[in-house]
Formats: sequence, structure tokens, C-alpha cells
Amino acid sequence: MLDYEGELTVIIGKDVKDISEADALSCILGYTTGNDANTAMLNPFDKFAPIGPCIVSPSLIPDPQNLSYTTKVNGEVRQETSTSDMIWTVKQLIVHLSRGTTLRAGTAIMTGTLSGVGLFMSPKGFLKDGDVVEVDISEIGAIANKMVF
Repeated sequence: MLDYEGELTVIIGKDVKDISEADALSCILGYTTGNDANTAMLNPFDKFAPIGPCIVSPSLIPDPQNLSYTTKVNGEVRQETSTSDMIWTVKQLIVHLSRGTTLRAGTAIMTGTLSGVGLFMSPKGFLKDGDVVEVDISEIGAIANKMVF
């Protein structure tokens, strides 16, 4: 039972520890698109979280909480939402993850998925061998992956 999760992915640009919320965005190298393919019980495996197609500078994305994104499976829209609907903001995630530990430059943080995953569809919308998942985030671009298992 493999599921998809379209996610904004944050790439850390410098080592930080115990960073304040006011400074949290200053440590970001850039943003990219992520497809956090997973199973409810077994996560992660190699190749389960592809990211791309590029890393976009934070100077081009002044507000990471104002990005729209769409996730499609075989061309069918499954997720259509905005980062403004995230439970925790990018700033809050960085503050929490850097609390008491160092976030190293190059770390990729997947910010979590929003509504529309296959687990909560009726009937369930889990991925099958050969399915193509495409995640497209405004201002960043799209990544498409063919599921092979």
C-alpha cells in the first residue's frame, strides 16, 4: 500500500542550531518540489522521496507560505492546495528541528503533506506499479516519477 505525498522541500544552506523564528528563513539555500512516496508502516526506503527539478533561491520566493501546488496520479488531480494550509510554517519547522541539534548545510526538509492522499480516499487511492505521480509547486516547478515495484 504505497501512497503519495506532494510536499514543499526546504534545503538548508548553512549549519544552524537553536535558530530563532525571526532568523529561520535566513538559513535556507532554496526550495524544491518533493514526492514523499511512502507506506503507512514502512517509511522510508531508498528512492521513496525524490526531489527536484531544481533548487529555487529564497530571493525568488519571499513567502514560502504562499505557494500553490497540485499532485496528480496518472493525470488525475489528487491534491490541489496551498502551503498556507500547512499545520506548521517553514519557520516553525526549522526552529523545531534545530532545537538542541545542528541542522547541517545540505539538509533537505520535507514539510509534510496536506489533504488529498490516497489513504483517505474512498475507495483507497494507493499507488500501483506503473503509476505516474506528478507534483507541481508554483514558482518552483514539477517533478514526475513512475512508480516501479
